[in-house]
Amino acid sequence: MEDIATQLKLENQICFPLYAVSRLVIQQYKPLLDKLGVTYPQYLVLLVLWEKEEVPVKEISQKLFLETNTLTPILKRMQSNGIVERKRSKTDERVVIISLTPKGRELHNKAIEIPNKLIEKLDCFSTEEDVFLIKRILDKILYNPENKESYG
Repeated sequence: MEDIATQLKLENQICFPLYAVSRLVIQQYKPLLDKLGVTYPQYLVLLVLWEKEEVPVKEISQKLFLETNTLTPILKRMQSNGIVERKRSKTDERVVIISLTPKGRELHNKAIEIPNKLIEKLDCFSTEEDVFLIKRILDKILYNPENKESYG
């Protein structure tokens, strides 16, 4: 059995490299997203909306693993910047639907190059397979049914 002190060393923690890499990747996104005038969380919302132009807040929340009280201020800023519209559902007043404005749709064309530019900036993947391997491993953790309760 490992010594407790060894178990608690930073270098032995899986959480730290995940956290640090997450911060690094988001830092690399920043100059690319600044050109679009959006933040990283706003970019994530746009990714959801570019797949499906009208989405209930609850669905965006679930896809991004964000609480609605975290998501709402992001959506309000996006609305004030003319990127999205927020409206109540006609069938259920409690449901808020988010949709893209023409400006939000236009950002899609400007963002097309971001994934490839990000990979170039990180310059740590020797092959495309490396990217897909890391993505598969992270998805396996993130979408593990046992973790579902943690994400709402």
